Amino acid sequence: MSKRAESKYKINRRFGQNLWGRPKSPVNKREYGPGQHGQRRKKPTDFGTQLAAKQKLKGYYGNIGERQFRKIYDEAVRRRGSNSDILIGLLEQRLETVVYRAKFVPTVFAARQFINHGHVRVNGKRLNIGSHQLKEGDVVEVREKSKKLGLVLEATQSTERDVPDYIEADHNKLTAKFLRTPVLADVPYPVQMEPHLVIEFYSR
Repeated sequence: MSKRAESKYKINRRFGQNLWGRPKSPVNKREYGPGQHGQRRKKPTDFGTQLAAKQKLKGYYGNIGERQFRKIYDEAVRRRGSNSDILIGLLEQRLETVVYRAKFVPTVFAARQFINHGHVRVNGKRLNIGSHQLKEGDVVEVREKSKKLGLVLEATQSTERDVPDYIEADHNKLTAKFLRTPVLADVPYPVQMEPHLVIEFYSR
């Protein structure tokens, strides 16, 4: 589990964007970055633009650690096809991402903690590794004793976001089936993501 030295709202303010589309994000009121010098804007270099794209994508998925993120990139470029789409697909296959997408929890950060605490089963077996890569057809379920948690009830009843069509979620049974691996165009990002710049950053 990667440790975050900064809050998710600081991540929003650093990029001047509401990464998760949440109504409470302070960036809705203050678009400049955090800190004393947050209002300064410099024209970014190509390297800076690529770095920002990488940090934004990492931040969106719960501030994944650099070593782990680099491994995901290496796997994406090893496979045949569009590197950008494969990179996004690998990020969306993570168990913590699917738990978040299925609306079992309100945030991807909560998903990681929820899984670590043993509240989730995959294909009937308890799994506490948020980075676990799901396969098409895998079924994720909330453990019976955890179905009445306030966090879960709040998330499933929320109208902030919808479950994407590559996940089949049943909020009565609290199960979700990972139907297919999505490409960039399938993923409901609240802001524009640029995985091609991430590929360019690592391939420099």
